[in-house]
Amino acid sequence: MKAVAESRQTDGPRNPSVMESDESCEVIVRELELILGSRFFRKSERSRQFLQYVVQHKLEGRPEMLKERTIGTELFQRRPDYATGDDPVVRVQAGEVRRRLDQYYQTTQNGSAVRIELPLGCYSPEFQWLSATTTEPKPPATVPLSKSFFSRNERPVRFWIVAGICAGLALGVGIASLSYHRVLRQRSISQQFWGPVFATRQPVLISLAKGVTYRPSLQLYERYSRTHPGTFQTEVERSNGPLPLPPSDKITWGDIDFYAYGVSTGDVSAAIALATFFGKTSKPLQVRIGTDSSFADLRDSPAVLVGAFDNRWTMELTSGLHFTFVDEGGGKFVIREQIPHGRVWRSSAYGPTGEPAVDFGIVTRLLDSKTGQFVVAAAGLSGTGTEAAGELAATGEYLEKALKDAPPNWQTKNVQIVLKTTIIDSVPGPPQVVATYFW
Repeated sequence: MKAVAESRQTDGPRNPSVMESDESCEVIVRELELILGSRFFRKSERSRQFLQYVVQHKLEGRPEMLKERTIGTELFQRRPDYATGDDPVVRVQAGEVRRRLDQYYQTTQNGSAVRIELPLGCYSPEFQWLSATTTEPKPPATVPLSKSFFSRNERPVRFWIVAGICAGLALGVGIASLSYHRVLRQRSISQQFWGPVFATRQPVLISLAKGVTYRPSLQLYERYSRTHPGTFQTEVERSNGPLPLPPSDKITWGDIDFYAYGVSTGDVSAAIALATFFGKTSKPLQVRIGTDSSFADLRDSPAVLVGAFDNRWTMELTSGLHFTFVDEGGGKFVIREQIPHGRVWRSSAYGPTGEPAVDFGIVTRLLDSKTGQFVVAAAGLSGTGTEAAGELAATGEYLEKALKDAPPNWQTKNVQIVLKTTIIDSVPGPPQVVATYFW
């Protein structure tokens, strides 16, 4: 940030009416240093460059440098005559910076006197001073020290005045800190867990899996109905009842059609629980199923991923984490702790209809995922585990139990919660936490 401060000393046209005072500038530059050094900006060089550029030119009083075309040419090396309507690089990057600033201020309490914001619809940052005494910092009076506080006769009196002021300030800071933590405790666990979602105006995206599903072809239904007149004559019949072929019947691959509408009932149940939760908070949401959910969608807004092995985004965004879904082959799926001699959880004791009697799942909370957005994944080894994971993520009571032993400031950390559920009549019981990890 030395360059920002030094640039104020260089020659060039300025607009004094939009320049900050030197002391205000120093406070803003210190805040900018903290932001750019945070985990929200550290790994995004383009976001760092963008924010530093707009803050620097705002402090220099150069509003003409904060136009979309100028930023595109100066910062992103576009041609001076490039079509801004066809190339939204500046608008996209500004949105990314706004999102990262939202995340930073949602999770960071650094006691700064100023907050840097990038309003919607423009590229000129605003500096929100957090108290009346800091809106226009003023230098101290220039009275010689030998004639003020430290004259021989007044030194003891001045010392106790200064000491009293310091003690009062310390007491005030302590009270403010206690008040902050009291307010934090009063916020519901759900609000804290989902805080980054509520910190942005973007709708939350719920992404459901759509596994590959097949069904008998129309020709196979017709062949069956010729020997069983009156059966499977309509789509309602074909969609609501199994085709009771004898086990000895032989069919070919041509007798099977790809079915484009299959969604796991467990995934749907989890999505409904989450949508209901967001509905109660009036948070706008959108739903994508299967291939309708692209990586570009996930980059544009915070997301909830539902399902594990049948949801490619869950598998890609959670791969390599502390707790990971693993396909061991042969239809065997497990949750594995990725450390030497780590724990392993697998569904067991399958019931008479093929469902597990015990299932497991993971709720994963990523503050800054591979998409650059806040992501929560609610997924299980099978549909029942996913349903239980969705219930945990959407229910404050279950989240409170899951996070009762969480470390201080867990709200600023990534979280993984491994859960267990007992299945009766294909219905999962309440989720029980078996392991957690924070980083």
